[in-house]
Parts: sequence; C-alpha cells; structure tokens
Amino acid sequence: MTGSVRRMRQLLPHAAEDIDLYALYRPAGGGDPNLRINMVTSLDGAVTDAAGRSGGLAGAGDRALFRMLRAHADAILVGAGTVRAEGYRPHRLGRELATRRSADGRAAPAPIVVVSRSLELDHDAPLFAEAESATVVLTSAAADAARRVALERAGGRVLVAGAEDIDLPAGLRALRAQLGVHHILCEGGPTLNAALLQAGLVDELCVTLAPAVRGRDALGLVGTLSAPVGLQLLTLVEHDGELFLRYRVDRSSGSDG
Repeated sequence: MTGSVRRMRQLLPHAAEDIDLYALYRPAGGGDPNLRINMVTSLDGAVTDAAGRSGGLAGAGDRALFRMLRAHADAILVGAGTVRAEGYRPHRLGRELATRRSADGRAAPAPIVVVSRSLELDHDAPLFAEAESATVVLTSAAADAARRVALERAGGRVLVAGAEDIDLPAGLRALRAQLGVHHILCEGGPTLNAALLQAGLVDELCVTLAPAVRGRDALGLVGTLSAPVGLQLLTLVEHDGELFLRYRVDRSSGSDG
C-alpha cells in the first residue's frame, strides 16, 4: 500500500491484491544509472486538463504514484514550460516516504532539475527560494548570462551542456558526475520526453491511463520522434479506474547512435 491509498491491484505480470507500490517500483540495483519518465494521460491522449495542467487528470492513485516515484529519485528532471504551467515547487516528502527513502540511502529531498535554453524562470519563486536541495538548471552556453547570474544568486545551480542547443547526454553525464545522481525521474513535458527517447537515454516509461476523455486535440505524452521506440510491458496496476503501466524501453530503437 502507499500512504492512504488502498486496494492497489496488480494485474500483470501476475494478479495480486493490496500491493506495495514503493517496493514494486523500486529501481533495479546494480551500478548502472537509469532514467524513468512518468506521465498521466487521458484515454484520448491528452496530458493536460482544460486549464493546461496535468494535475486535473490525476486521481488519488496517480497522486500517490507521483509521490512514490519522486521518493525513489536522486533528481527530478522537468522542462521549463512544465515548470511554469504546473507552478513547480521543491521536492517535499511525507513522513512515511521520507523514512523509506532514507532507508534506501537517499536522505535529502531530490533536487528539481529544469531544462531551459532561455533561462526565463522566476528566480524568486519557491522552486529556488525554498529548496532544501538546490534547484539545478540545465542549459546551453548560449543562454543569457545575466539570467544565469540571477538564478545562481537565488541559490540555483546552473549546469552548461552544449553550445547553442542543450546537449542532453552531456547534461546527464554532468549531473551524475557533479551531483552523484544515479536514478533520474523525468516528469516531461512531451518535447523533453521525445528528446530523451530519441537520444536513447530512457530506461523506463511509466504511464497512468486516466478514466477520462478530453474530446479535443492536445499534446500527447511524447512529441515528434524520427523513429518509433519499442517498449516492453513490465507491470500493470489498477486503482479506482486508473491504470498504471510500467514499460521497459528498448533504448537501441530510439538512439541516433
């Protein structure tokens, strides 16, 4: 069980009642770093509600899964547009998840890592001003120097990867080398998801299928890909009509070399 959410039923790979999501989604051991994407979508593929936020699609089970996946993360990766739309704040942990996270060797909250070329971020926002683990901004060398200084003065940490555009593979290597990050959780949006998948950087894709339809065109889970990415279903869990699908990504099929 996870927090106050009850009756989480595992359907695949075998049936089980009242499962422990934290244990089920614990990252695999070993020395290899990994990256997991987590998103929620309606039945017709929308990833936001009418107000442009993903939270409106999420039920109690998805909110519990969201908190639990964060508790497993060494860093939480997100695009700047999602930060602005969702009003991102620093990572916070309830007592139960903080205890389990600490037992797994992760004492401090995970830093939020914002991917931004423009650095058009509110450096006075709680995301920077209230962060226990300093918020990190991943950008390119072409980013505005004055904005970079403002973010650093606000307590943020800026990592530069790439000249004109952000070099995501180099950025993730820098995160791991400089911050000791092993397990990264990406929370989108679709453009960042596509870039990570296309570069062959994603190990797992976690998708909550919400029991709703939006009935209009909207951005899906992933932006434009130049080639399909293969997936293998690992687990399927149900709670109150929501389906939680966890896939292993065939990284070779999304890599451009």
